[in-house]
Parts: sequence; C-alpha cells; structure tokens
Amino acid sequence: MVKLQSDVTVELVKHSASDSDVLWAARVSTAGEQSLEEIHKDPEKSKGLINFLMRDRHGSPFEHNSMTFFISAPIFVFREFHRHRVWSYNEESGRYRELQPNFYVPGPDRKLVQQGRPGKYEFVDGTPEQYDLVSSTMEDAYEHAYAAYQKMLEAGVAREVARAVLPVGLFSSMYATCNARALMHFLSLRTKDDRAAVPSFPQREIEMVGEKMEALWAELMPLTHAAFNANGRVSP
Repeated sequence: MVKLQSDVTVELVKHSASDSDVLWAARVSTAGEQSLEEIHKDPEKSKGLINFLMRDRHGSPFEHNSMTFFISAPIFVFREFHRHRVWSYNEESGRYRELQPNFYVPGPDRKLVQQGRPGKYEFVDGTPEQYDLVSSTMEDAYEHAYAAYQKMLEAGVAREVARAVLPVGLFSSMYATCNARALMHFLSLRTKDDRAAVPSFPQREIEMVGEKMEALWAELMPLTHAAFNANGRVSP
C-alpha cells in the first residue's frame, strides 16, 4: 500500500544567519577589523545600509551566513532544485537504502489545466472529474511501480537497479545549504509574488518549498527580507 501526500516538508535544522552578518561584512571595507563591533549592535539602527546594499545590488555582504534546510518533496522538485548550483546538497540514496512508498498527488487547490503558449502559460482549476482522474491514475501507477520495485528486491536484484522503475512522483529527502544571497536568487525564480520587479512562473510544487523556506528565513533576517521585498525581490 503506497502513501499519498500533497504537501512538502521544510525544516530549518541549523543556521548561522542574522541581519548583523550583512552589516559587519559590508563595513569591513571602511572599518577593517572594527567592523566586527556590528555583531553586538542593534541591526535595526543600520537597516538603511541593508536597503542600500540591496537596492544597488552590492551582493557579497549577503553571503556571509548559512542556513541548512531538511526538505522532503517529490523527486521532480529536486530535479529543478539542483539547477541552483551554488547550493550544497546531500540527498537520500536509492543505492543504499530501500525507498519508502511515499508518493505525491496534487491537492485540491493545485491548478490542473494549462492554457496558452510557451512563455504565456496560464494554469486554471480542473474539474472534479479531472481531479478524480489524476488522483486515481497516479495511485494506480504508483501501486504498480512500487510492487514491481518490491518484486525485484525480493528476487535479490540490487537496489540501484530496481529503483529504475520508480516514478518522479516518489518523495525523496535532502539537506540543502545556502546563504541569503543564494536563497534570494532561488526565491526570485521559484516563487510568484506581486512585489517582484521581474515576474516568475514557477511550478507550484517547488514554489511550495520556496514559500516554506522564505517564512523560516524571514524570522532569521527580517531586515534583509524586508529590503528584498521593498526592492522588487531581485537578488543583489
């Protein structure tokens, strides 16, 4: 029996990230080692500098921090995720462990129907019949694929061979580590927001991951997050 789920999981497992990290990194250019005094100051008093750096795209001060997320999402989401090459990734391996029967099905709020031409796609709600078709067809395919996978494992076939029958709707998990600048670039491409100066049209499932990461990051670096939004959600 396969397990079906329509949401993703994002946990912040460790971090070294705060608005003051942006400030001491920026002020080393004029204050040298004295810039470390920013660590003990209230960053709220220097939010103008953060906004200036964001507005004029002085990006390197936003790199001196780190966040590691534990993410559970369908494999097709990770295939898009790995296009962001300045991140660090470690994903669970189907060579070394038996993969669990956890599979993705769209939730009732996931728009199903694609209209328009490339570059001008629009997604609209599906009919109840289409949602039923998607759910039942995916479940049947997942059941069949996982049964084939189990059959090969029971016959002694290596995990790295047997996994080839599993679809990209299978959930995987990984650690993903980035700095704030890399995360802002990810969010600018993988979320849709009315404040964005440059529109983006992400697939909904990776946007779900982005939204959860953004909420966690906003708590760590609220001034940087506010400057990101105020300046068109463009990575500096």
